[in-house]
Amino acid sequence: MLTIEDVSKTYPDGTRALDGVSLKVHAGVFGLLGPNGAGKSSLMRTIATLQRPTTGTITMDGIDVVAAPERARALLGYLPQDFGLYPQATAQDQLDHFAVLKGIVDRRARRDLVEKLLVEVNLWAVRKQRLRGFSGGMRQRLGIAQALIGDPRILVVDEPTAGLDPAERHRILELLATAGERSIVLLSTHIVAEVEALCARMAIISGGRLQRVASPGEAIAELQGRVWHVPGDHPPGFDPGVAIIARKRLRGQSISVAVADSSPTASSEAAQPTLEDAYFFALNRTVMAEQA
Repeated sequence: MLTIEDVSKTYPDGTRALDGVSLKVHAGVFGLLGPNGAGKSSLMRTIATLQRPTTGTITMDGIDVVAAPERARALLGYLPQDFGLYPQATAQDQLDHFAVLKGIVDRRARRDLVEKLLVEVNLWAVRKQRLRGFSGGMRQRLGIAQALIGDPRILVVDEPTAGLDPAERHRILELLATAGERSIVLLSTHIVAEVEALCARMAIISGGRLQRVASPGEAIAELQGRVWHVPGDHPPGFDPGVAIIARKRLRGQSISVAVADSSPTASSEAAQPTLEDAYFFALNRTVMAEQA
């Protein structure tokens, strides 16, 4: 289990990236959902022992990450948003090198592991191709293979599908789902559909604070019977006290998405809530609280 207790992080310039984050994560895929700048990457780097929290504790299977980072790293696999590759190396050589760094010194065991990982991430056919020729999706799959070296108990992945086409995105999500069958996978993303597809539990983070921890189904159920589609961006007669959580296009028309216990205008249509609605509702509550 991964346990995060009252973790805060303030950078030297005064930026408070994390503010009292507490969370318990069990086996499976757990989604960390939030906009850019919400604190997701700061939390990921802190969990991955790349930076120390200003306050608070993190434990992995009882190991204190702050006090014993080297012991924690033995349990951990990490895929950051950006990671380096050796452009002249092959996929096979890169994984072999990282296996050595992970302490796998037996050559045969290393070879068997590298072959297994290349097959799992569907890179076996290009195992001898130089990495400078890899597409973005191929790089991400190789990054996941690197993170899986050593059979980590906890896999931390930060925005793994950013910039990928739909086919590559699907491959990455399938890899993470498979990894979640045997490990904790902490998935940081701003893409709501990824959390809905993969995660049994999730947290919404904004302004360095956790705004909601729930299952996707629980987050959606909270809004049942309370979501309304209101024609137009600035509907006439609209109660200013009703929360407009999003504005979007539906069937070519501009609508406002509102949350209210009853219809906010005569022209409003009741709508089935979605996880995207729950996400925007949590963010809207954050903004309203800050303005109060």
